[in-house]
Amino acid sequence: MTTVLVVDDQPLQRYGFRMLLESVAETDVVGEAAHGAEAVRKTAELRPDVVLMDVRMPGMDGIEATRRIAAAGGRSRVLVLTTFDLDEYVHAALRAGASGFLLKDARPEELLAGIRAVAVGDAVIAPALTRRLLDEFARYVPARRDAAEDPGLGSLTDREREILVAVGKGWTNGEIAARFVLSESTVNTHVGRVLAKIGARDRVQAVIFAYDHGLARPNDDRTGGG
Repeated sequence: MTTVLVVDDQPLQRYGFRMLLESVAETDVVGEAAHGAEAVRKTAELRPDVVLMDVRMPGMDGIEATRRIAAAGGRSRVLVLTTFDLDEYVHAALRAGASGFLLKDARPEELLAGIRAVAVGDAVIAPALTRRLLDEFARYVPARRDAAEDPGLGSLTDREREILVAVGKGWTNGEIAARFVLSESTVNTHVGRVLAKIGARDRVQAVIFAYDHGLARPNDDRTGGG
């Protein structure tokens, strides 16, 4: 059972999400919030597996709420919902600690699958969509100049650094395995170690880390398998 907190300032939106999520046995809506401050409070109180977070809300918006929820270090993961797939707020929310995003017009099965993915620690943004999103905003996010001094980056082995670069390019584990002639299980292990060392909660955060440290950039090679 995956527990969900629904956050949206529109009552009809919250009602629609609740009806959908409660129509399947594997999800349970444990609460609703109409703005960011309420979302932060209820997340701490209810400890849901997933917070379904709107971005644009009066008062504290979804970005700040996401930042505070992530900073609290709890078990809850944030799945951002947005109207536009190139909304600048989405990039900010991912940097704040969200585990992914979906469009509000996503099909019901896509939303349910996204919630399940986030609940078990995966990112819900497909690699191609991750690349498109970060390519769009990379010019607004200058790479950090102290990459060599970052303790997380410095702790990576040569192979783990190669894996991080590949993740930053948006490659899937299958593409990474093909490029480096590894089994997918070995790649999974490497990715897990990379995430732990750089302090990333999931693959999306690892991509952002790679961009921040100049390891990935727009127009990088996007083919992992050849």
